[in-house]
Amino acid sequence: MFDTLRNRIARAARRFSRPRIVRRFVRHEDGATAIEFAFVAVPFLAIMFAIMETALVFFAGQVLETATADSARKIMTGQAQTQGWSQAEFKKEVCSRVVALFDCAGGIHVDVKTYSAFSDANMSKPIDANGKLINNFTYQPGGPGDVVVVRMLYEWPVYVSLLGLNLADMGGNKRLLVATAAFRNEPYQ
Repeated sequence: MFDTLRNRIARAARRFSRPRIVRRFVRHEDGATAIEFAFVAVPFLAIMFAIMETALVFFAGQVLETATADSARKIMTGQAQTQGWSQAEFKKEVCSRVVALFDCAGGIHVDVKTYSAFSDANMSKPIDANGKLINNFTYQPGGPGDVVVVRMLYEWPVYVSLLGLNLADMGGNKRLLVATAAFRNEPYQ
């Protein structure tokens, strides 16, 4: 009786421990594609969003550069000076050229300074040690023959940070876009 019981238990144990059951379980690949996609999807989507955001930042910088060059021409030719434009009126001219991408009224900062020579111009980014924008911007369009530097600055929000590689160069996860035009005013009088 003991032998028969022991034989039955041994047969049942062999039946469950057979490699055939294990092989059959391992051979099932029903969910393999879904699991592989889950492993690949997250890094793929992160890279795609990072590429799109980088492209958008470069595009926004180019739009700001074009608006700066076009608006600075009003100062270079003396149109802004002869019409008595203030900083707000010059900013309005810039805002008419960057309609969709920027919050122009509250976001774009205009800095127009006159220098005695091109070598005297300060081109450093106005960011303090805490990553905040130093707002000491002026509007000095100068007169005929003066060296003028026009800078437009915009704090662009950055949303995607991939593995610690971030486009932000300011606090608050923002990137400072700076567009500059340096020229000598024409003899417009």
